[in-house]
Amino acid sequence: MKKILTTLALVLTTLCTSAKGQNIPVFAWSGWGENTTEKSLTADFKAWKKHGVTGVCINAGMDTEKIRTAAKVAQKVGLEYHAWVPTMVQGGKPKSWYTVNRLGQSAYDDQAYVPYYTTLDPRNEDVKRFLVKKFEEIATIPGVDYVQLDYIRYADVILARGLWDKYGLNMNGEYAKADYCYCHDCVEAFKKQSGIDITKVCDPSKIKEWAQFRCDAVTALVNSISDAVHAKGKKISADVFPGPKSYAEWMVRQQWDKWKLDAVFPMNYNDFYMEPAAWVGKVTKEEAEAIKGKNTLLYSGIFICHDWRHKDKVVDPENSGLLPSEIAEAVESSMEAGANGISIFTPNDMTEEHWAELEKVLKKLQK
Repeated sequence: MKKILTTLALVLTTLCTSAKGQNIPVFAWSGWGENTTEKSLTADFKAWKKHGVTGVCINAGMDTEKIRTAAKVAQKVGLEYHAWVPTMVQGGKPKSWYTVNRLGQSAYDDQAYVPYYTTLDPRNEDVKRFLVKKFEEIATIPGVDYVQLDYIRYADVILARGLWDKYGLNMNGEYAKADYCYCHDCVEAFKKQSGIDITKVCDPSKIKEWAQFRCDAVTALVNSISDAVHAKGKKISADVFPGPKSYAEWMVRQQWDKWKLDAVFPMNYNDFYMEPAAWVGKVTKEEAEAIKGKNTLLYSGIFICHDWRHKDKVVDPENSGLLPSEIAEAVESSMEAGANGISIFTPNDMTEEHWAELEKVLKKLQK
């Protein structure tokens, strides 16, 4: 009985601490650059930690030595480490591994939007084996707290509204060149499951079963990877589109509320959707509701505008983002909506003014 009461007291203490906003987790997404070294990582991690960062998500691809180095540094500095890995965009694999669009073009040699959109087929058994094995390997690296899946999806069948002008597109419907996967195996499997030959349908976007078929393919892959990572004693997180209902499901076939995740990082990049900073809290509320009752932590991802003094002249939302004056609203509304913390993309875009505003709002929330 004494042990039960002690455990209950600890739980209540944790809940009270969370309610008061104490120790708000702040993550930083950053990539391994050409000049990155163990020394530069140490300097960066220490600097970010002084500003309130508690964890880092470092994109070193599938390079296990770089992951090992970054994990070691993070552990030494005292930061939680997520091995951030772009999952479904891999080059140099057999052509049969890649998705095929509605026009019959393979992502192996004819990509949508950008050259690096060499998207793998989540239903392909060789792809599944390759990814499970690779993530098992990453999960065994000392210092890796989480394996983090990014680009765990199909290509954007419809781009975020803010990107239409950049690519010269008017996407009021699903874009055939980016509508995947119509390889023989996927078409036949769907036909067997539903009785529908999707290649004979005039407008596949009207077939709800077809959309669900793709969502289920991604979910099955994620959960297979998750089981493998958990079997190695490590946790798993994922970078996802907002929603999921409002954006992720119909844009990239992510029903991430069905995934076996320990933490989820929705990319709540308001400028991509031509929305104000207040939208971040609004969509975070939807996300928190989507995973209510699950043991999944939610970290609201925010996008930073480095050249914020000239934001009015920035056309490309990928160079836009939050002004220092918008940091408080994005962070505070995320926490009020049910987020467990936030994640910054990227710390290198944070100016002194951004850091000052972040520290100010964290101090306010932690009172």
